[in-house]
Amino acid sequence: MAGKNTSELASSFEQAERSHRALTGTSANQTGSSRLDQPPASTGPFGESDLANETVSDSKNNVQPFTPMLTTTDWNAEWMALQQVRRKADDPSYWDSRSHTFPTSTEPSAYARRFIELADIQPRETVFDMGCGTGALAVPLGLAGHKVVAADFSRGMLDRMSEALKQVDVHTVFPMQLSWEEDWAAKGVRPDMVDVCTASRSIATANLRDSLLRLTDIARRRVCITLTTGSSPRTDERIMADLGLKDALRPDYLYAINILAAEGILPQVHFIRSERNDTFDTPEQAAESLRRMIDGAAGAVVGEQQRQAAYVRLHAWLNDNLVPNEHAGSPNGHGGVQKALRLRNPRVITWAFIAWDK
Repeated sequence: MAGKNTSELASSFEQAERSHRALTGTSANQTGSSRLDQPPASTGPFGESDLANETVSDSKNNVQPFTPMLTTTDWNAEWMALQQVRRKADDPSYWDSRSHTFPTSTEPSAYARRFIELADIQPRETVFDMGCGTGALAVPLGLAGHKVVAADFSRGMLDRMSEALKQVDVHTVFPMQLSWEEDWAAKGVRPDMVDVCTASRSIATANLRDSLLRLTDIARRRVCITLTTGSSPRTDERIMADLGLKDALRPDYLYAINILAAEGILPQVHFIRSERNDTFDTPEQAAESLRRMIDGAAGAVVGEQQRQAAYVRLHAWLNDNLVPNEHAGSPNGHGGVQKALRLRNPRVITWAFIAWDK
């Protein structure tokens, strides 16, 4: 190249650059500047390039700290907010009026048998059964020889349970009218009062943490509860999904597990499936019943448009799933008789059995 002048050298470089761009598909802006044209890189204390260090530093400065929602969310506060928009205040008179529809058979249901099995109550252990209803647990536990304090805020429910206890001549179950919100100490309910506390399908409270810790304080050895895996025992998860309302389901039991974990309590969890055979006199009665289910489960968490769309789907769903009831006129197990129509498949409620030892 010694024989070429400066302009010839420049022309040669330009030709080489054009050939390179043609081969690589890059633009003049991408290849036209050399490292000499770029601003000098910062250097380390010994003159080395500090580009890598500069990149890492910038990256670290831009990264936001990760906040794990699972361990930082106040699950009880979320539960309480949800209850404000979802539930009506409990009314003892309502349950008094419904008490006659609840069974009082001294033979425990499949659900009660499974609950008692999982509760693992030892011989001669004492029990506090909160929200006892008509004695689904208290009566069979009394028959098994346990002393049971059976508490409920409905006098009608307690009276029905007392009738069942008289029928089987059980004298070790002691009814107590008591609500979740009352001052339990004023009613004589004290810490470490019994061996085992139970609350079967009864924790419909505004303050879930308070309810769980009350039970924990009273039990010397073990606490056993059940909560639905959906929004309510009146809610069928399959029907809600068929009606396009799967997002409206709220797994209540997860709140209890997370609240207990925040208290340093590691519960055991099992699941109990329970079937309900609803019957109806007319298609209109069935539609009204399922509309109430939609409103109860979804009213607080979905918009009006989505709820109206579910009502429209409901009529088509009932056309496919409402069938004649071959057992019409037979006892329904709740003090009445089965009606002319039934759902093709029983409603399925899944309960989460949650227990922890002290």
